[in-house]
Amino acid sequence: MHQQHHQHHQQEEQQEEQPLTGGNVSAGVVRVGDTVRRPAGPWTPAVHALLDHLHAAGFRAAPRPLGIDERGREVLSFLPGEAVWPDRFGWLGPGARLVRVGRMIRDLHDALAGFAPPADARWQTLVPDDSGGAGEIIAHHDLAPWNLVADGPDGAWAFIDWDVAGPGSRLWDLAYAAHGFVPLSANATYQLPDAEAAARLRLFADAYGLDEPQRRRLVPLLTRRTRGMHDFLRDQAAAGTEPWLTHWRTGHGDAWRTDADYTEHREARWLAALLA
Repeated sequence: MHQQHHQHHQQEEQQEEQPLTGGNVSAGVVRVGDTVRRPAGPWTPAVHALLDHLHAAGFRAAPRPLGIDERGREVLSFLPGEAVWPDRFGWLGPGARLVRVGRMIRDLHDALAGFAPPADARWQTLVPDDSGGAGEIIAHHDLAPWNLVADGPDGAWAFIDWDVAGPGSRLWDLAYAAHGFVPLSANATYQLPDAEAAARLRLFADAYGLDEPQRRRLVPLLTRRTRGMHDFLRDQAAAGTEPWLTHWRTGHGDAWRTDADYTEHREARWLAALLA
């Protein structure tokens, strides 16, 4: 058994590394056979414990952790498919697919609710939870089309890029997801007519199963979570921190700011749709 494992390891070493894209930060992410290798960090042990928990809880729309390789990179199971953003974003247009995303996130959060983090867990926090419910769950914090891998529009779907998982709340995670998946965007390419955006937000909230108090609390978080990304990029750019400085210089900060303004100006419309 040991000899077979050693031979498999040698064969794996000889396999070509194929760079992968998807996620906000994909530098150094490669595919090796049926695994993905990613740069590890102080948060990696806690993230792997979380992913192990999800698998044990029956949530399959996430990679499985397979340890650390000889170069110190984390090893994850490879999930077939392509990142939905940007070229396949149209797959999420039909209401039934938006409903599917909302139900996936509800299933994810329900599974995460039973996770007890390791006592020595360290997490990578980018935008602190401003919902008033921080610590309710260990949240993904980057649920977005660029982190949804789909094996075709109706095949297997999964959420990737768990590096910024950490303490948070369901609504803080959901507010970020609504921005990307509905979408709630001022970008001319993706902006929906107001009535359609509001209807899709309602569909998304219904799919997740929000009650009325949660719907009321969600609306201001839609703006605050989006503006939090602008503020994070602004501060990181001022400090000269990469890759965020490059993100800022290439217009990501402006995009988050205009999306936050767009969302804030329509809060009454969002609330009316959610409570109708």
